[in-house]
Amino acid sequence: MKDVQGQHIVVIGAARSGIAAALLLAKKGADVFVSDYGQISDQAKQKLEQAGISYEENGHTDRTKSADFVVLSPGVPTEAPIIQYYLNEGKSVYSEIEAASWFTDQKIFAVTGSNGKTTVANWLDHVWNTADRDHALAGNIGVAFSDEIDRNTGDFLLEVSSFQLDHIKDFKPAVSMILNITPDHLNRYQDSLELYAAAKFRITENQTKEDRFIFNYDDPIIQKHVEQLKQIQTAPQLWAFSNENEVPQGAFVRDDYIIFKFNDKEEPLMPTEELGLRGRHNLSNGLATALAARAAEIKNEIIRESLKTFTGVEHRLELAREVDGVKYINDSKATNVNAVWFALDSFNVPVTLILGGRDKGNDYSELEDQIREKVHTIIAIGESKDRVEAQLGKVAPNFVKVETMGGAVRAAQKVAKKGEIVLLSPACASFDMFDSYEHRGKIFKDEVNKL
Repeated sequence: MKDVQGQHIVVIGAARSGIAAALLLAKKGADVFVSDYGQISDQAKQKLEQAGISYEENGHTDRTKSADFVVLSPGVPTEAPIIQYYLNEGKSVYSEIEAASWFTDQKIFAVTGSNGKTTVANWLDHVWNTADRDHALAGNIGVAFSDEIDRNTGDFLLEVSSFQLDHIKDFKPAVSMILNITPDHLNRYQDSLELYAAAKFRITENQTKEDRFIFNYDDPIIQKHVEQLKQIQTAPQLWAFSNENEVPQGAFVRDDYIIFKFNDKEEPLMPTEELGLRGRHNLSNGLATALAARAAEIKNEIIRESLKTFTGVEHRLELAREVDGVKYINDSKATNVNAVWFALDSFNVPVTLILGGRDKGNDYSELEDQIREKVHTIIAIGESKDRVEAQLGKVAPNFVKVETMGGAVRAAQKVAKKGEIVLLSPACASFDMFDSYEHRGKIFKDEVNKL
């Protein structure tokens, strides 16, 4: 537990995490000031005023430079001038998950990865509910870790992003998980996959031999970092999952059956066909979930039941509606190319694909093979539509550019035939046209419901 009584702390960024951190730190006796480069919502202002916390918006004044240390929201880049000022002054900059972790001794199960972390975090929540275990689901998922600190008396199930891990110091999960590492957010990591991977691996840096690290045995980037981790004497216990290879310790698939392996003993768990979610990537997600549950000493029969009955999360391969025999699938959460690859991999019928948004330096050519095999029409939207056209314009038989989500849905209806799929899987951030990927998914579903 850290004592922040009387310390002057500036919170940078007044989105959900920043507000939650400010309220928690003030409650613990700190003198808190909140500063946002943009506008602060009326709802956030009301919360700050009720707690007696001062704030400023539309820019950072000199008042922002007087803190003992800074706590920042994950949406604020390290390159922001105000953060650089503190780093150059030799003062500490902490993420919201770091600050929240100072005030709990409960076990933390933290999951990160380029794709699938929201699915796995929600799947863990489903397992813990099935097991009737006290817990809170929080982090990069809709509820800030700070919001749950004083409410939760059980385990913490956290989805964490690389941005949140960038500024940790003592954050220490009992169980950490990295699902995969593929190019994403490289604009925040000097276009370096290595720097991005190193940020993800910070999830393990404070773990000890009593803790566990669950990782994807089939991911070459993760494997490379695991070899380095093995050299550290205090490293956590390594539990691997794989749907391609047998693992030394962890969970794998043999003859379409999920098997646990611990200390050279094998325990058959269940047939892969009984998993509640389809697709190879969800088999990996299920294996990771099962291992985390096992680390929490949840019984195998409950793990089995939970893997069978979980049906997924909103905005991730979600069936919005079926119209005239055409299924409209909302995969708005697919904010990078790799997620779109996995989405296309889940279907074996002709697809009309809606792509585009705010580009993060995407290489869409990675989708070429999947598109040639499955996609007859690409509909491009958003800021990146010209870039999508430059890279994929001649890959599918038909290519259409539209201005709005409604236009995309109507264009899709014209070309999709009975038994086919219309897939919104944008490969991009949503902030060019929408408030969030959730907002984008909701508008897609609204437009589909108008058909």
